[in-house]
Amino acid sequence: MKTLRFKTNINCNNCIRSVTGFLNDVPNIQEWSVDINNPEKILTVVGEQVAAEAVVEAVEEAGFDIQEDK
Repeated sequence: MKTLRFKTNINCNNCIRSVTGFLNDVPNIQEWSVDINNPEKILTVVGEQVAAEAVVEAVEEAGFDIQEDK
């Protein structure tokens, strides 16, 4: 199982609802969550062979900013 972390501007529950359909369409994601209490709004994605590029693409398609948290 691999865990990826991203900095985003997903900052409220409505934003999470907006991005849900996009993230649920990304292959191999087992679970994901956004820590809206963290100033960097960290999106954590867990799954087997999840492509970081696919997560970035999905979040950007939903209209949010995202960058991998190195």
